[in-house]
Amino acid sequence: MFEKFSHSWSLVKSSAAVLRADKELLVFPLLSALCCIIVAASFFVPAILGGLFAGMREEHANPLLYVFLFAFYVVQYFVIIFFNSALIGAAMIRLNGGDPTVADGFRIAMSKLPAILGYAVIAATVGVILRALQERAGFIGRFVIGLIGLAWTVASFLVVPVLVSQDVGPIDAVKRSAELLKKTWGQNLIGTGGIGLVFGLGIFALAILGGGLIVLAVSTGIVSIIVTTIVAFVLALLLLILVQAALQGVYAAALYRYATEGEAGQAFDNAMVAGAFKVKA
Repeated sequence: MFEKFSHSWSLVKSSAAVLRADKELLVFPLLSALCCIIVAASFFVPAILGGLFAGMREEHANPLLYVFLFAFYVVQYFVIIFFNSALIGAAMIRLNGGDPTVADGFRIAMSKLPAILGYAVIAATVGVILRALQERAGFIGRFVIGLIGLAWTVASFLVVPVLVSQDVGPIDAVKRSAELLKKTWGQNLIGTGGIGLVFGLGIFALAILGGGLIVLAVSTGIVSIIVTTIVAFVLALLLLILVQAALQGVYAAALYRYATEGEAGQAFDNAMVAGAFKVKA
């Protein structure tokens, strides 16, 4: 367990080295989060006010609900994939020895708009189908469908790096992602799991520390101290989440480079990346 954690921490440090060189990469997950909030509000506020969800717990739910969910998923996935493409595109420039800018990331993402939209439709279709099946399945069925969803997540892990780096459509990108993962994934997804573990522990520690500080602030009875403490806690939490998202994007770019070229790029130890996804015999 300690060895896995040590390996994961080394991976985070290498990803952080890239992020330190290009702090502007944090702009992409920040804008993605803001746009996702706007999209969710623009969909769900009118839907709730219009009573679309009134019969969703009934045996025969409103068919328009699935149309609504599909449209929402398409737009939401498009936003997420677009900004992730910009992030990974900029990270690829750094890993190739260049010095990317935010404009470079957006330029790359804009050049891939048709493929991004196509992949958003595919992801939305999968999401709606899995959701519909889960609502109709029992406990065991939901567990199996959950595993199918996990398999889809794993198979599509490198889709965005493929879209960014190759002139292919969304379907071919999914196929290529699955092919690359067959070569490079094993029993332990130490890469993304390691980053998630490290930041999960960080968020847990922050929650304990922040909770304690908020309790102390409340005990003072001074409104300004309470508000300042809460705002500081929220900002620290958001910063951790943004850094995690950026590091995962950098790692995805590095893993793609390793899978296709045999080396991960600047700031990465190739042996470490090779161990992150244990190669099948």
